[in-house]
Amino acid sequence: MPVVVKPEAPGDERGALLAYLDAQRGGIRRALHGLTEEQARSTPSASALSLAGVLKHVAYGERGWLRRLKADDGAQPDIAAQAAEWQQSFTPGEDESVESLLAFYEQAARETDDAVRALDSVDETFDSPKVPWDEGGTRSWRWALLHLIEETARHAGHADVIRESIDGKGAFDLVFETGTMPEPDWAAFGAEPLK
Repeated sequence: MPVVVKPEAPGDERGALLAYLDAQRGGIRRALHGLTEEQARSTPSASALSLAGVLKHVAYGERGWLRRLKADDGAQPDIAAQAAEWQQSFTPGEDESVESLLAFYEQAARETDDAVRALDSVDETFDSPKVPWDEGGTRSWRWALLHLIEETARHAGHADVIRESIDGKGAFDLVFETGTMPEPDWAAFGAEPLK
């Protein structure tokens, strides 16, 4: 949580999967809300990750998965090139601002959503090549979407911790501050507002 994902229309599995993926994307975007470039590039927690680095990584990761899903040509990937891109994806370049990375992430998300909506079914498959960390094989687009949700959610959690380390704002604070959801009337439930 911290946002409620509305139920899908009956039978709209791809809509449900995309809604959950977008909810996790939103957590990453909100973690950057109101920060300076310096704050977004800072590494205030025990991790070497910055919020700008998390943003860049998830954008490159989503784009990479989409390339793999759309290619499906059976070619073996260039592992060295992929490893180098993966390593570089955690560190924004001097020419990459939070604004440009948000735009890049938005474009990657739009391309993923468009590709998924163009499918006849999430049962459609692609061949995932063998890589050092996975045996590869035939996968469904459903599997790929669940993997993207998992990876994005893990990094949204990283973003939460990094943001709280910067200024103490948690995910719920940012949900309410950005107007993503109104703060509930906690008193109606006999509770105090979240702190």
